[in-house]
Amino acid sequence: MAINADQAHYLFNVMRLARGAPVALFNGRDGEWRAEVAEAGKRGGILICDRQTAPLRLPPNLWLAFAPIKKARTDFIVEKATELGAARIIPVQTRHTNAERIRQDRLQAHALEAAEQCGATAVPEVSDLTPLDKFLTSLEPDRKLMWCDEAMIGQAPALSGPRGAKWAILIGPEGGFSADEQQRLRKLPQIHPTALGPRILRADTAAVAALTLWQQALGDWA
Repeated sequence: MAINADQAHYLFNVMRLARGAPVALFNGRDGEWRAEVAEAGKRGGILICDRQTAPLRLPPNLWLAFAPIKKARTDFIVEKATELGAARIIPVQTRHTNAERIRQDRLQAHALEAAEQCGATAVPEVSDLTPLDKFLTSLEPDRKLMWCDEAMIGQAPALSGPRGAKWAILIGPEGGFSADEQQRLRKLPQIHPTALGPRILRADTAAVAALTLWQQALGDWA
């Protein structure tokens, strides 16, 4: 397997690997494989796979949709969503979203790095910034939507259903959803408004809390 300049820089300059060193590889299709450095150069290299060390482990069929916030905190959400098992990450543009644009390629790179760090064998797709209306219209009828609704603060979170079902989690912007956005959300047949405890959470904290709650109740933690 040939590697590119960025991968070569990380392996040979950052990690200080040399010819003959073992490397764990995954491509999102074939599980994890043990490879060995056959050639190490400044702008590339060759890795040779010799055996599979772990099967493909796909995350649950769970999407995380969130309104982007400040750069570092958006990076944090993508990183933690990957570690917590989101299969797809969708930044959404709402009425009160602070960020008007994102770098989808940079966020996808963050997801890849997070997958490498946590021993995953698949990387979630990070979508480009999507208008909320388009996101809601694109939802399959059988994909349930967990809406983290600030109006339910103080109520006990309640999630139920069979494991393995399609779900999406929706986290709103720092200013909250507008009245018309809330009205549309409440009319969705697959909507599940959910509380995240007795306090208002920052958007990045809410994303981690919601993913944790869902994984504990319906995901692959049990």
